Amino acid sequence: MLLLLAAIQFTTNLDFLIILPLGPQYMRVMHITPAQFNLMVAAYAIAAGISGIAAGFFLDRFDRKTALLWLYLGFAIGTLMCALAPTFGFLVAARALAGAFGGVTGAVILAIVGDVIPEYRRGEAMGMVMSAFSVASIFGVPLGLVLANDFSWHVPFYFIASLSVPILLAVARLVPPLRDHLDPAGEHHPVARMWAVLMEPSHQVAFVFMAVLTCAGFTVFPTLATYMVYNVGLSEKQLPFIYLTGGICTFFSMNWVGRWADRVGKLRVFTLMSMAATVPVLILTNLPRVPLLAALGTSTLLMICMSGRFVPAMAMMTATVESRYRGGFMSVNSSVQQFSCGLAAWISGTIIGQGPNQEITHYPIAGLVSMACVLACIGLARFIRPAPGEMTSSPPFVEPA
Repeated sequence: MLLLLAAIQFTTNLDFLIILPLGPQYMRVMHITPAQFNLMVAAYAIAAGISGIAAGFFLDRFDRKTALLWLYLGFAIGTLMCALAPTFGFLVAARALAGAFGGVTGAVILAIVGDVIPEYRRGEAMGMVMSAFSVASIFGVPLGLVLANDFSWHVPFYFIASLSVPILLAVARLVPPLRDHLDPAGEHHPVARMWAVLMEPSHQVAFVFMAVLTCAGFTVFPTLATYMVYNVGLSEKQLPFIYLTGGICTFFSMNWVGRWADRVGKLRVFTLMSMAATVPVLILTNLPRVPLLAALGTSTLLMICMSGRFVPAMAMMTATVESRYRGGFMSVNSSVQQFSCGLAAWISGTIIGQGPNQEITHYPIAGLVSMACVLACIGLARFIRPAPGEMTSSPPFVEPA
């Protein structure tokens, strides 16, 4: 089940990631500005945020498998529409459609992990599922860049849509029904259920934490590829190496961080990884023209540290909510995350500019905003508390015979 969930995460992450390194190509082919490109990134995130709020009202009333199948089907259709988009406006709308389904799909996946994996093993499970982000970076993004460079930007979306079909069929056939979270009496009205999710103080702290956690990365990541081309001096054909090396390293580091968090404590690991992340943020956003290896080293270190924060953070988040509310909670949490992505991309777009030779300006300011968010998360993480029944930090003791 975890492998299938990771496969779904791979395609949804790839669909979101593939836009970022194609920024220079979109700006050249469609004659758009960096702010318009950031709007394209934000459209996916904002639509996912809106749909996540709506899904939070009813997501816990359905079998997790049924919800996952329908949401993933909608995501595949939205991605196909991206491939067919003839204009910039149509592409923005298609990105919004893909985001509306893709964001909630991710929420259902995290809810399933929270339901079926005990807390003392959840860090490792989160590392496995979230390493799909790394696999998308290792194989998907470089392949997508090659397809876009050799053919057109439409082709990567055809690839993702076609890949979604066998995964959808495998989920339908192999994943069992997941109904343990359902309220057999059906006594909670959807509005009352959502109100319970939103009004719980520990949930509110978790939502604020997720918002700041996401803003820390998305004030710098949407502009990374463009900055590497116009300021650091990489060519568009060298961009796949950024995501290839970063993906390979984070594939191993995220799984290792997950096991480390289960062993020594999720809060401690999150704090250490966050403090480490401030260094590559500061270096990368001020990076001058350097050789390819230096650029790869800096961007890879940034990806390792930023992704390393998310593994213990998501493990802590899933422990703040009871199973019966987890689907709605993770849906709202996904909305918060996606809204924060859109907000951070929009803020970054208002900060940065372009010089006379197309170089990116004011990127160091975006880096300072990112660092402030990283440090704020360390303080917020100390207020996250597990829900009753989620306190287990080690395997249950079995007395020897």
